[in-house]
Amino acid sequence: MTAVTQSRNIDFLTQQAKRVRVEILKMLTESGSGHTGGSLSAADIATALYFYKMKHNPQEPKWTERDRFILSKGHAAPLLYTVLALTGYFNKALLGGLRKVGCPLQGHPSSKLLQGVEVSTGSLGQGLSIANGMALGLRLGKNPARVYCLMGDGETQEGQIWEAAMTAGHYMLDNLCAIVDLNGLQIDGRCADVMKIDPVAGKWKAFNWHVFEINGHNMEEIVNALDEAEKVKGKPSVILAKTVKSKGVSFFEDKAEYHGVTPTKEELEKALKELA
Repeated sequence: MTAVTQSRNIDFLTQQAKRVRVEILKMLTESGSGHTGGSLSAADIATALYFYKMKHNPQEPKWTERDRFILSKGHAAPLLYTVLALTGYFNKALLGGLRKVGCPLQGHPSSKLLQGVEVSTGSLGQGLSIANGMALGLRLGKNPARVYCLMGDGETQEGQIWEAAMTAGHYMLDNLCAIVDLNGLQIDGRCADVMKIDPVAGKWKAFNWHVFEINGHNMEEIVNALDEAEKVKGKPSVILAKTVKSKGVSFFEDKAEYHGVTPTKEELEKALKELA
């Protein structure tokens, strides 16, 4: 039961990811406020989830057996809003209202304001704990749905992430798949300079997670990891996706200053030409 055409066609998914980036940039430019870098870096991942892997139905957002997606890095709301709009949860024209008074597309996602948002997020470090609770509840209810939780790498400096990681490993939540957007940057600079998180894979393995390490911009690697994660039994899975901040716009890429800075109209025009 899904109203979204799920396709494993890599070329199709790659084109959809480009479309997602275009809409993110347009939305942010019109708003003049929002987070560019982390929305663009995770665009390929979110595209693979919403256009391929996840079971979901925009016509019935509360369908009991839907897969759940938690955007733990809630400041990347433009990304979530875009994939929701492009898969039919609401009219794409609403994207132009980002962060405007009276528009449900607030700076951080609100489940009370917008269909398709599973839970309100924005306070970093909390999403994985919420995902754990959902996964446990689904398992207790013998519901086959899966839970996907997208985190930022700077976010994993939060202690609550590791409490949640220990919990998921202990309860062997194999219906849970976490994804870490490893773009190497946070608002204050390089993650390695602010608070080192390496060795990343070793940490997750120590908490009894099955670890996948991939190129977060290679669509085939992304869908393969998502497929393999679904086969893992007896432990949760985490996909460590190596990405580039602001991927897709060469003059924004790998620059911490574009974490929360939106494009100017001139920059948008130049970026759209690159993505054409």
